[in-house]
Amino acid sequence: MHITHVRLLFDKFPTLEYYPFNLELLQKTESLDFTAPISFFIGENGSGKSTLLRAIADKAFMHIWESPAIRRVKPNPYEHKLVNALDVTWEDGRVTGSFFGSQIFNYFSNLLEEWAVADPGLLEHFGGHSLITLSHGQSMIAFFKSRYNKRGLYLLDEPETALSPQSQLDLVRVLIEASHSGKAQFIIATHSPILLSTPGAAIYSFDAAPIQPISYEETPHFQFYKDFLNHREKYLH
Repeated sequence: MHITHVRLLFDKFPTLEYYPFNLELLQKTESLDFTAPISFFIGENGSGKSTLLRAIADKAFMHIWESPAIRRVKPNPYEHKLVNALDVTWEDGRVTGSFFGSQIFNYFSNLLEEWAVADPGLLEHFGGHSLITLSHGQSMIAFFKSRYNKRGLYLLDEPETALSPQSQLDLVRVLIEASHSGKAQFIIATHSPILLSTPGAAIYSFDAAPIQPISYEETPHFQFYKDFLNHREKYLH
């Protein structure tokens, strides 16, 4: 374990009118304890799980590989300010790590290709293959296997987006192996019932205020998919 505790500092909320500070979930969650090397954030879109994940990344001084942001008609000046109202407790000092998102990965893969023109040896860190010559799912699994065998804190935002069910199981195996080494800790925002089935993982629901731990069988993801597979005819009329 690297991060053991995250605390929200209500007195440092700059507003209660704009996202994410207007979320009842964040206003009523004082803290979150991490009790397992693999933790999942679940909740509907807009619930704040990805926003909190990014704030933790900012607090851990992780660089996020992103293309230049597009201009917006109505920009939100508070969108990325949650980090200023967050306190993180480290078990034994801050460690290195990385933030993963599917769109971010596309941008990183293209940058890596440009760097490899001058230094082809870089690709050896990713199985010896150019990430853009593999399928999106294959390149992601190659990245996971190469990156997560090192000591660190790893944050993933919906990594299942471009992964087939079999590739999601491959990621589960990577998570299990890396966490059993005692060197890696993962915090993952997801909608995938396959990823959520990872043995020993802690699951936190963002669908109620405050954030609550929840068992795998209690998650809407498990219940919906189980009911759909057993009674799909009622969903298809």
